[in-house]
Amino acid sequence: MLENIEFANPQFFWLLLLLPLALLWYLFKRKQETASLKISNITGFTTKQILPKLKPLLFAMRLLALTAIIVAMARPQTEDISTRTKTTKGIDIVMAIDVSSSMLARDLKPNRLAALKEVAADFIQQRPNDRIGLVAYAGESYTKTPITSDKSIVLNALREITYGQLDDGTAIGMGLATSVNRLKESKAISKVIILLTDGVNNSGFIEPQTAADLAVEFDIKTYTIGLGTNGNALSPIAYNADGSFRYGMRPVELDEALLKDIAEATGGKYFRATDNEKLEAIYEEINKLEKTEIEEFKYYKYEEKFRPWVLIAGVLLLLEWVCRNTLFRSFI
Repeated sequence: MLENIEFANPQFFWLLLLLPLALLWYLFKRKQETASLKISNITGFTTKQILPKLKPLLFAMRLLALTAIIVAMARPQTEDISTRTKTTKGIDIVMAIDVSSSMLARDLKPNRLAALKEVAADFIQQRPNDRIGLVAYAGESYTKTPITSDKSIVLNALREITYGQLDDGTAIGMGLATSVNRLKESKAISKVIILLTDGVNNSGFIEPQTAADLAVEFDIKTYTIGLGTNGNALSPIAYNADGSFRYGMRPVELDEALLKDIAEATGGKYFRATDNEKLEAIYEEINKLEKTEIEEFKYYKYEEKFRPWVLIAGVLLLLEWVCRNTLFRSFI
């Protein structure tokens, strides 16, 4: 009966301390009411009478009834808690991903693009309350998926991003400008672009600085990530006869100054990822920097459980009264 039960007024349990005092009072009073009689012969008293010996049961029922009343006064109840969450600060995020041939370099395992997709997928899954979109760029750029709250759509689109869907090259300005275009009409309180590249701007008809100015105009923060190890990396250098890439060591060329300028101008931050672990740590840091404020509402539903205890007390008191006025009447 007391399983998963909480008490609204547990202070009433202090009244249980009175029950031992009541028991002592009863024993003392019973001793005083018991008279002694000296006789020379007990022949007339040999008939065994059980009811007088059961008389203390009346007091026991009264004590049990009082105990039940005290438990009822403590208000036993069960509690059911339901929660609802409300996003009070939504964030719209566009991830701009470089898909040029250099993203197939193997300084990250198994290559830069595959490592990025794995880390980006974890990042997306950790942002359940935000809208996210994807932009892919190489020598040109396009929107892979507009900002949406449906993470399954975003994750499927991320898996579909591969090299060869665009002309080769690195149009950083185009990738950033397309991302800005996705966010400029957003009504979110915070708008963020995460732009990743492993090269220098060498394609496109929009300069990176112009795209950065557009991001500033529309109050869009940009985090930039430079991808690639320091020194040389095993990268595609030519095609084999079967159409596959031939790999060789090439120096890593990365315009860090440009990426730093874009991040600083838009209020973001620049990161450098030289291996898988650092790339993962960067996305974790961005995840912490861009926190979505969540307001949680809890609803409590209480179900009172004192009624059975009142019923038990009533039954015990009624039973005690009936027995006192019937079976034990001649002994009281």
